[in-house]
Amino acid sequence: MIRHPDFVTRNAHLDPDAKAITCEGRTLTWAEVERRGRNLAAALHGLGVGPGDRVAYLGLNSLEIMECQLAVPRIGAIHAPVNWRLALPEKTACLEDCTPVVLVADAPHLEEARALRAACPSIREVIATGLAPAPADMSSWERLAATPAALSPAEFDALASADEDVAALFYTSGTTGRPKGVMLTHQNFLSNSLAVGLIGEQRPRLNQLVIGPLFHLASGSRTMVSAMFRIHSVVMAKFDVPDLLRIIEAERIQVFTAVPTMLAMMLDHPDFASADLSSLEMITYGASPMPPPLMERVMKAAPGVRFMQAYGMTEASPTLSVLAPAHHVPGSPWFGKLGSVGLPVATVDLRIADPDGNPLPQGETGEILARGPQIMKGYWNQPEATARALEGGFYHTGDAGWLDADGFLHIAGRTREMIISGGENVYPIETENALLQHPCVAQCAVLGLPDATWGERVHAVVALVPGADASEAELIAHCRTLVAGYKTPRSITIRREELPLSATSKIDKIALRRELLAELERAAT
Repeated sequence: MIRHPDFVTRNAHLDPDAKAITCEGRTLTWAEVERRGRNLAAALHGLGVGPGDRVAYLGLNSLEIMECQLAVPRIGAIHAPVNWRLALPEKTACLEDCTPVVLVADAPHLEEARALRAACPSIREVIATGLAPAPADMSSWERLAATPAALSPAEFDALASADEDVAALFYTSGTTGRPKGVMLTHQNFLSNSLAVGLIGEQRPRLNQLVIGPLFHLASGSRTMVSAMFRIHSVVMAKFDVPDLLRIIEAERIQVFTAVPTMLAMMLDHPDFASADLSSLEMITYGASPMPPPLMERVMKAAPGVRFMQAYGMTEASPTLSVLAPAHHVPGSPWFGKLGSVGLPVATVDLRIADPDGNPLPQGETGEILARGPQIMKGYWNQPEATARALEGGFYHTGDAGWLDADGFLHIAGRTREMIISGGENVYPIETENALLQHPCVAQCAVLGLPDATWGERVHAVVALVPGADASEAELIAHCRTLVAGYKTPRSITIRREELPLSATSKIDKIALRRELLAELERAAT
């Protein structure tokens, strides 16, 4: 099977002068990505990096992190991006787990890189990115990229990974405890790129904007898709609405991917009304549920733009299902499917199962299971967790959902987030969707809190639209008109400020639960 570095080589031959990557005023053509990639891979090999070794990357979105993702597999090594938003002890834990030979770091993270090198004996070399001279105790990424490769084509071929070899380690967010390094192979990435790229109508020289963090696979997978389809990737170092609007206009962006929170922030920004978005052809979204009122706002604000939703997770490389552009057309037979996450992609065998793994009929809610060529190889150094996750040959997603009569997948929520109140099962997403239909609600999160009577009670945390006002009683009464009584919040915390977000711009329910439980404990004393 062809690998993504091979696509870079192909692109350099077919379209050498076409733009490949742009970030903060710098642009690399496909010919430059090819030349620099070979130089960097050979230099890493000269530093002692061999097949199966890990090369960690710590830094903001940049040209270099995309180069690293495409260059490292040329010598059979494994790309291991680090979440720069983690605290130093958390970063240390990730690197102690994957034991990289080399750590690549950008300028804002060089001091942390020194601390990580001291804490992790496996790190033999730190490479500093950027155009400025590297510190004396580090190598220079730019110098290595400019040094002609000391390996012949035959030597590269001998070192290159096989289809089933691990190409990258992407760490999960750790919402269930210890972060897990998800082992993704070349076959995983290629299967995902092909399935999603064809549905998303990707084509050569398309200008795509990469917004989300590249240490997260929702954005990291775009590197692979861009190589396969010869796309020009314009990379934002960090998400910022004014920069987003400016870049769309300046670079004539045609497609970008965002989580719903980002889209809401874009619509609410005062610069949005005057922004030139005429180049936009498609917006893809995912990573968290899209509230129907927000979807309506986005479609109204961007007439003529097509939309696509993708559902998945890191372990699926990352896509399991897609709500295609054709399903977003008002007046079409499929427009009523907007509440779903679409149809399973062609390469996935997806089913809904009961707690024992038995398939459930259409319409019944259970755990979403999947198998196919884009399902991970397993979790790094965690064979027991791998065995549990892949029990019976299917990946157990931990998400609850159901399939309708047309085969569209509907998400009910995380199985671990399910609230059992008075013996009834409550999936938070249903209550959240009800709350978001109130005009005063900007954000909300629903979770279960201990309750002496009900075991757990349905509790909501709500952030109001700026300048709006709504009482707890009003919001509860609103929910009663839309969902069953046992799904209606029994209590609501109302906030004027935005709810906390995780590194992937999802509402951080872990932090919210911690705050609420602390408040309950203080109240009890």
